[in-house]
Amino acid sequence: MEQRVEKINSLIQKELGSLILKEIDIYPGNLVTITRVECSGNLFEGKVFISVIPESNFEDILALLNRHIFFLQQRLNKKLRMRPVPRIQFLQEKKTIEAGRIEELLNKIRKESIEKEEEN
Repeated sequence: MEQRVEKINSLIQKELGSLILKEIDIYPGNLVTITRVECSGNLFEGKVFISVIPESNFEDILALLNRHIFFLQQRLNKKLRMRPVPRIQFLQEKKTIEAGRIEELLNKIRKESIEKEEEN
């Protein structure tokens, strides 16, 4: 059962990514990435995690995707030959933000460490 859900997560990620790229006019200069999809065990709901660059435009992109959610859901329903097709919900990917913040802090520590070594 778990393996089936993982395959469906991957399939939804691929299909939605393609639909968003081809069918939704994302504002120029923005990069939208579906980082992962997590469907419930009963396949009724699917959480679609997105990352937006630049991050400051996340709310605008989320609003745009939510305005088109019924269109995207209908297209997904037609493309996937399964029942039920999970009802999608867009959420902000927090893990990439956290990873970026950790990377930023590590770089700062490295820089400070190098500066201290040069002083000695």
